[in-house]
Amino acid sequence: MSRFRARATVLFLTAALGCTAAAVPALTANASAPGTPLATGWLAAQLVQGNHFVSVYDKVTSPAQGETIDAVLAFAAAKDQNTAGAKAISWLKEPAVLSGYIGAGTESYVGATAKLALAAEVRDYNPTHFGNVNLIARLGKLLTKSGRYSDHSAYGDYSNAFSQALAIIALSRHGGAPAKAVSFLISSECKNGGYPLDFAQKKCASDTDATAMDVQALLATGQRSAALRGLKWLASVQRSNGGFDAAGATSPNANTTGLAGEAFAAAGQSHEAALAAKFLTGLQIGCSAPSTERGALAYDKTGYNVSTAVDATAQGILGLADVSLAKLSSLGSSNTTTKLVCAG
Repeated sequence: MSRFRARATVLFLTAALGCTAAAVPALTANASAPGTPLATGWLAAQLVQGNHFVSVYDKVTSPAQGETIDAVLAFAAAKDQNTAGAKAISWLKEPAVLSGYIGAGTESYVGATAKLALAAEVRDYNPTHFGNVNLIARLGKLLTKSGRYSDHSAYGDYSNAFSQALAIIALSRHGGAPAKAVSFLISSECKNGGYPLDFAQKKCASDTDATAMDVQALLATGQRSAALRGLKWLASVQRSNGGFDAAGATSPNANTTGLAGEAFAAAGQSHEAALAAKFLTGLQIGCSAPSTERGALAYDKTGYNVSTAVDATAQGILGLADVSLAKLSSLGSSNTTTKLVCAG
């Protein structure tokens, strides 16, 4: 979840979609990221009440804070949909929404706290006073002697490489991450240079998503050698079409490819990043689909699926824009809304 690469132009992309792009007002979003204005426009339109996402399980609807944060990061990466991003971060500050995500009482979750701290920073909020919660101090209490960030929960410890990387990235933007946290992350490296999702496993198995996130954390803290080893492994598993498979999967998807593409771009490895971007633009829904789907990114080659499109679009955008999580900012974002104008 930076992108520096040569890419196809917006005209090439819209031609491939079988349509043209019309901006309301004129298109001013990140010109180096073709496809992102169309994707963020679709993503913003999916927000419930214009400020958040929900999840539905067994007919019960719950707030989806993590998915909402993904949208906040995507809007900032594309430098548009500023109002939607502002409304979303305000929703995340609401007491019930906040405590329901990071934990209340003795419950405290690393991944949620770190991800929210990052979102606050991206939206130019002080993470030490976000909704009357000091997210940075809260992370500090979750740091163990080993350097691992671990959940405090009656339900078990679900911290992993994602939560460790997010904590390091958020803290690198706020005075610096603890050296022992970075050392712990490096110590988890597998022999092939990749990184596992779960720590302390008998057999170290490199995970594409975890490696992509860890690489960004390592780059943010100046650990370039370790990051490059991770990128070398990632490059070795990149498909010829530019996509990346999730661990255990047999076909590439937008989510994993978005994160991997962002990691390559953060390191300035434009060739691999451009290949990932090409794969992602190939998943964008065009004029052959209903108007409610146009601009979204499908999860994979099977096409649009309402249950996966929001996540795929939000994380895919990170592989189409040119800024790492360590440098991501909503400052200077516009309120551009770009729509597809289809022939006939």
